[in-house]
Amino acid sequence: MNHFEFTGETKVFLGITLKRIKASISFGTIIKGEIGGWIEKEENLPGNAWVSGDAQVSGNAQVSGDAWVSGNARVYGNAWVYGDARVSGNAQVYGNARVYGDAWKKSPLHIMLTRWPLTVSSKTIITIGCNSLTLQQWNEQSDCIIKKEKMSKEEITEYKLAIEYAKQWMAIYCKKED
Repeated sequence: MNHFEFTGETKVFLGITLKRIKASISFGTIIKGEIGGWIEKEENLPGNAWVSGDAQVSGNAQVSGDAWVSGNARVYGNAWVYGDARVSGNAQVYGNARVYGDAWKKSPLHIMLTRWPLTVSSKTIITIGCNSLTLQQWNEQSDCIIKKEKMSKEEITEYKLAIEYAKQWMAIYCKKED
């Protein structure tokens, strides 16, 4: 038996028909009958995961385990949100992205830069392009990455400033008790 059922309410978003869910049993902090968010199909929401508010899950995306997607967040494509992860606000998780563990209680930081975006992809990891490293690893490996990518002086300045901003953002929003 699923932990949710469809309410019969639907909406079309970017050509995809989404269905509103409601809890069919009580689990975690969810009470039987509680109205949830929007999913395209049952396969989007296995386990005890929950989608609430105006959040949407579609395509081959899955929200599973005890994960929760809320607010106006969207999870789509082949993305997975699982474990105890939280995706909220206006966050978008898509493509082949994975958000897992005790990852978020708010939207992750995402900065569009000249060549590659910077994303704080977990409480300890900064991802730039295809490099996902801790702050210490960025400090240790940045010169090698700069040489390998043949970055201009302007790009070097831009990325160092972005990493510094991410470091400060993480100090505020990625505390252990969050």
